Amino acid sequence: MTGAPQAPGRRVDARPRAAMTEVELIWIEKRLEHWLRFGRIAGERILTRRTRVVSFRPGAVFAFIRWSSNDYGTVHSRIDILRAVGPGEPCSTAPFVRPGGEIYLSLQGWPKVSAVLAAIDAIEVVGVDPCDVAPDHWRHLHNRLIAGVAARPYTAERHAAWLKRKALGQ
Repeated sequence: MTGAPQAPGRRVDARPRAAMTEVELIWIEKRLEHWLRFGRIAGERILTRRTRVVSFRPGAVFAFIRWSSNDYGTVHSRIDILRAVGPGEPCSTAPFVRPGGEIYLSLQGWPKVSAVLAAIDAIEVVGVDPCDVAPDHWRHLHNRLIAGVAARPYTAERHAAWLKRKALGQ
């Protein structure tokens, strides 16, 4: 066995960092908070007590939330649901996400962010991992919330249809 000892249960991906999508998570209590709602983390580096960088393999889907406040209350809140891209793949940039990702959903304002969080909770109640949800559902949710219209729920039947369509390579 070579290399530095690892914490029990923590796996480190052997791929070079350049092939991964990195997300910077910051936690300054009640001032600046960046966190993940879901996502399959492939690696992690702790930079300081308040900052860490997590890595995702190409194709991984994750929800990244950014929130900040000042003495008078919330200044900014945002949620992005992205797919990590592979080397050379086209992508959109997002703050604190390197190199970027394919954006499935991007909303600002706490009412919309909380609506997305509620939708994620509802998906988990159905028994589906949000990482595996059809990309079209996230786009649908984004568009409906922008328009101020109720979105269709993501059901087990919709998920089964997505898995069949995905198996056909569509």
